Amino acid sequence: MAASILKKRGWEVHALHLLLPGPEEIQEKKTKTVRAISGFLDIPLQLVDVRPLFEHLVLQPFMDAYFHGCTPNPCVLCNEVMKFEYLSRAAKKQEIPFVATGHYARLLRSANHSGVSLFRGRDGGKDQSYFLHRIAPRKLRMTLFPLGRKMKSWVQDRAREEKIPCHSLPESQEICFLAGGDYRQFLETRRGKNLAKKGNIIDTSGTILGEHQGAYRYTIGQRKGLGIASSRPYYVKEIRPRVNEIVVGRKEDLYSREVIAGDVKWIGEAPVPGKEVLAQIRYRHRAAPGVLEITGPGKIRFVFHEPQWAITPGQALVCYEGDRVLGGGWIRKDDAKNL
Repeated sequence: MAASILKKRGWEVHALHLLLPGPEEIQEKKTKTVRAISGFLDIPLQLVDVRPLFEHLVLQPFMDAYFHGCTPNPCVLCNEVMKFEYLSRAAKKQEIPFVATGHYARLLRSANHSGVSLFRGRDGGKDQSYFLHRIAPRKLRMTLFPLGRKMKSWVQDRAREEKIPCHSLPESQEICFLAGGDYRQFLETRRGKNLAKKGNIIDTSGTILGEHQGAYRYTIGQRKGLGIASSRPYYVKEIRPRVNEIVVGRKEDLYSREVIAGDVKWIGEAPVPGKEVLAQIRYRHRAAPGVLEITGPGKIRFVFHEPQWAITPGQALVCYEGDRVLGGGWIRKDDAKNL
């Protein structure tokens, strides 16, 4: 639909499809659909095999994160190091002035086009600005988001009306290379089932409550699969891979006000220290207000006014001023001895 909208506005459109890892039958289906869409819209299509680099830049960090007690967000990383990198490279090589994607996000350019600001998409339920906060301003300046002011329902209706052959592709809700699979199975397939080293599940006072089946198999906030008999449910509060322990607590034990993030990137100027902004700790988290502190180069500390549940190392902390994306970084553990 993004390509269709641009064609109707008079743009000359070229299509680029990145071949990514995943089950062969699913990748073949995607490629077939992409060819059908480009043929239907009468736009040239270029296929680029990025699987070796994707393995190095996205898959390896994704797997490593779990063994360091973190829960990664590969979609944020992929946008930064793969999608927009290859789009901008291809555009420059072919002397094409803009790149465009179907992300639900908005851009506002300054009067002289020297600056650009990133905003949430109009459809709050489908907004994808969280995944784009690490895109460099120089790349955003040459980017178009044709769907940013559209509602998802409008896009779906128009695609049907125009008879664009995209009905065979389900809406993307999961990590593409898992293709509906479980990340635990993915890790064990890639790195061997002998990864699962059993260890203790303890409560916040250190009492042993049970045995886990490998620290990488657990995520912050997880309730099911702990194997602990109790009148009240336990939730994973902390993952300690170095000592091979899982710490659990009651639901109220997982609330926290403070977040530490590193490798921070800002879309414009860094916010003034002590500024009150909104912050989002995961894609489906509702951004909440708090105070931002800059603690060093690429490092921030954010203190929410109200405690937030299950703040998870490895996810992205994204800061907003209203609907405008300021930037963000990767949530870090606050206890270095457990890294």
